[in-house]
Amino acid sequence: MEVRRWKVFLDTSALIAGVVSTSGAAREVLRLGEARVIDLVVSRQVLTEGDRNIATKLPTVLGDYRLLLEHLGLQIVEDPSAQEVREAARVIHHKDAPILAAARQAGVDYLVTWNTRHFRTAPVRAFGPFAVMTPGEFLRAFRRRLPLDL
Repeated sequence: MEVRRWKVFLDTSALIAGVVSTSGAAREVLRLGEARVIDLVVSRQVLTEGDRNIATKLPTVLGDYRLLLEHLGLQIVEDPSAQEVREAARVIHHKDAPILAAARQAGVDYLVTWNTRHFRTAPVRAFGPFAVMTPGEFLRAFRRRLPLDL
């Protein structure tokens, strides 16, 4: 019996943390995606923000960042429409609405972010049928899913 791989949406904070850290939880999430154990999903906005932030704050790793992105096998979803962002902005801070809308549009199982403050409210949970977690919380959930006899 084949188990369906989890679809995991990464926001910019989790993506960058995974790239710049060599051993943190966000890097481990990226490794799971690179090994095709989970499906990593990002929006075009996440890629644009990530590229801009790395180029501005860590320009020496920009080439490595772009190379890593090529190897991750990311599923890239189009940015949500203005209407979808407006709908999301009814339940979350307007700066986070494009991420919430993109994750919902992509039909993911998890949204992984370091910025959980605005994402952990009852209206947001009702809006998106996915769990919002930090990279460490996601890894704990993933480990609980593993068979005990491994």
